[in-house]
Amino acid sequence: MGKRADDRLIKQALAIEAEAAKDVGMVGYIARILLQATMPHSAKPNNEFSRTNGNLRVSITAPSAVGLPYGSYPRLLLIWLTSEAVRTKNRRLCLGDSLSGLTKALGLQATGGHWGTIPRLYDQANRLFQSHVVVCESMETLSNSQSRGSNVVVADAWDLWWNSAQSDRQRSLFRSWVNLSDSFFHMVTDRPVPIDLRVIRSLKKSPLALDVYSWATYRMSYLRRRTEIPWASLQMQFGADYASTPEGCRNFRKRLDDALRKITTLYPDLRAQEGTRGLILLPSPPHVRRLR
Repeated sequence: MGKRADDRLIKQALAIEAEAAKDVGMVGYIARILLQATMPHSAKPNNEFSRTNGNLRVSITAPSAVGLPYGSYPRLLLIWLTSEAVRTKNRRLCLGDSLSGLTKALGLQATGGHWGTIPRLYDQANRLFQSHVVVCESMETLSNSQSRGSNVVVADAWDLWWNSAQSDRQRSLFRSWVNLSDSFFHMVTDRPVPIDLRVIRSLKKSPLALDVYSWATYRMSYLRRRTEIPWASLQMQFGADYASTPEGCRNFRKRLDDALRKITTLYPDLRAQEGTRGLILLPSPPHVRRLR
């Protein structure tokens, strides 16, 4: 990070430290299952993507004409969907009469044009809602094998409206909405992990940092002793975008170090350090304590 970016992050960290997320209405939620294995960081040429965490494998497929969701936007959208599902206790969520409003709710500046935030959000939302997720856990002993899992889609119906000719001040005649599938709704509202939305907004440009922050505060909610997680395991969980070559591993480590530096600035109670074989986690308070 450059000095200007460092100064901005420190300023944001001081503001977060001064007031608890609950006090300023900035508590959000993310589903536990979404922390185990995550979406691609960048665009992929094919329509299937898998990540592994121990015995758990999460695979995402999408129509080849649409493509897989990737990057920060679907992550921000999933956090918003989960937070709204927890808040409203309703499967049907209103996205508003203008995607610019949703864009701002995600902490993004609403801009149009081909590379603007609004059309990119529209594209990623379509990718996310048309994707199919398989969560599978396999266990083997000397005498038995077991496989269990579930098929999940985020939404069973949706209606997205975006007019490329609209200015930010104009409103559509129609309201965008999404109806979460029953399985996804129960998955995301079953003991979701509380997170600080101000941190999410500060990290919104880094998919890896978003993933690691959410995972770290969840891990600290139950960590009771010093734990060292091998670099290879972390790369399987968070860095499947990187090649499993020595150079790919070095690149992942470099990006992970940068993400952790940002995260610990915003979450100073997180006790994480580099070990000989992997990342050492020491018992720490979760960034946002469970509210219910």
